[in-house]
Amino acid sequence: MTDDSNQEALKTIKLRKLTMRKAKPKKRVVLPDPVFHDVRVSKFVNHLMYDGKKSTSYTIFYSSLDIVKSKLPNEEKTPLEIWMKALENITPQVEVKSRRVGGATFQVPTEIRPDRKESISMKNLILYARKRGGKTMADKLAAEIVDAYNEQGGAFKRKEDMHKMAEANRAFAHFRF
Repeated sequence: MTDDSNQEALKTIKLRKLTMRKAKPKKRVVLPDPVFHDVRVSKFVNHLMYDGKKSTSYTIFYSSLDIVKSKLPNEEKTPLEIWMKALENITPQVEVKSRRVGGATFQVPTEIRPDRKESISMKNLILYARKRGGKTMADKLAAEIVDAYNEQGGAFKRKEDMHKMAEANRAFAHFRF
């Protein structure tokens, strides 16, 4: 083997180590919702949806915003702004991930990517709304939105717990991925 072929072989080996096995999946484009023309509303409705029943979940979402409007009549913000502020209040900044180091498993605090932050907050709002007591899903969702807006309720507590866990395990931050 010549020197040139050795260098070529080394280059291909280094390239193989740097590249991933599979191509990253393409991000899907989510169309904005028909009423507010907002992409986040569409994403939220997609998380809310069961069995492909999107029109039902849109009905639930819009009626819950109407209920929020009736619950907070003296608020100067629109129901959509209240919902966005509620989502912002329950969005976690850090989470803990398990990492095995030398036979021991550590809970390593890591920052969350912006798209994952949005997804986690939406899922938590819906999860704790479903767990609530109430007549309809719109009532439950409206109650959870109002609680999140006022920095209380299950979804807000979940965010606080995530932050507390990350703070408690701050000593293991040097094990970051």
